[in-house]
Amino acid sequence: MRAPVISPTGVNRTFGRDEVIVSKTDLQGKLTYVNDVFVRVSRFSEEDLIGRPHNVIRHPDMPRVVFWLLWKEITAGNEIFAFVKNLSSDGAHYWVLAHVTPTIIDGRTIGYHSNRRAPDPASVAAITPIYEALLGAERACTRPHDALQASQQLLDQVLADRSVTYDEFVWSIAGKEGR
Repeated sequence: MRAPVISPTGVNRTFGRDEVIVSKTDLQGKLTYVNDVFVRVSRFSEEDLIGRPHNVIRHPDMPRVVFWLLWKEITAGNEIFAFVKNLSSDGAHYWVLAHVTPTIIDGRTIGYHSNRRAPDPASVAAITPIYEALLGAERACTRPHDALQASQQLLDQVLADRSVTYDEFVWSIAGKEGR
């Protein structure tokens, strides 16, 4: 089933600071569970989400390298935190601070689980220019592999300039909100 192309409208949607968007996927990233907050904020029906790839809500302003890093970490059995700009079915966007973990039963990964909270506007303001630079590096390349490599090198440089790991970088932006 091919997803319809959704054009971003520039409308920023928010959700409550006390609300949590929850989803679960299988090993390929297809949605197996979404909570009511996910449905309400994304403006997709549960029926339109279950069985579809999680990237159905991927906003075109998100750099590919963030998802590459996310998949690298969770398939290695690690958790990861990341700021993500998502796209609703009506073209609005919403920012989240995502916490993604593998779901492990009897020592075997059976899927992935994500909890997402509304980030502080200051965190969004801090991450936006960095994501714009990563996306610019990707868009400067014609081949997908080269695009990913260019943004990965830029992200590595951002981290090296700050002498931090990716997790430390996210937490330096998130500050108290993520704790």
